[in-house]
Amino acid sequence: MRNEALVNEILGRFQERFAGTEVVIWNPRRLYITVPKEEIVAAARFMFRDIGCRLSICTGTDTRDGFEILYHFSHDQSGVIFSLRTLVPKDNPRIASITPAVPAANWIEREMKELLGIEFEGHPNPVPLLTSDVDWEPGKFPLRRDYDAEADVKPKPWDKP
Repeated sequence: MRNEALVNEILGRFQERFAGTEVVIWNPRRLYITVPKEEIVAAARFMFRDIGCRLSICTGTDTRDGFEILYHFSHDQSGVIFSLRTLVPKDNPRIASITPAVPAANWIEREMKELLGIEFEGHPNPVPLLTSDVDWEPGKFPLRRDYDAEADVKPKPWDKP
């Protein structure tokens, strides 16, 4: 019961600060909070600095509605994961970087930029991590729904002509 009271207190503080956010309780240890992309930096900073959560990981998914980004914050005292969910439009895949507020987001935001083509504005070091500028064509994003992997296969030297 103590955990439930603590989680309710955190949610109350969050919703007081960010009115109108939608909360989905997936199970007692996993909560999803939908946040407008314009408020994601403030919401992430709040979870990290004010609540004392740590950023476990971020995930990006190309959905039919846009690019969904989930910032998974772990509240170790309660054992609960608070996932901040936001949607970035496909026709303008730009969102403010949370890295200046939450340094642990550095590499994963860079990976999402390379793999999904989401531009994280204000990121302190947006250089590629996974794709080489030597053999990777700019503008190709392998985790997008419209990526054609078959068209990208290059013959190997040992392949028969």
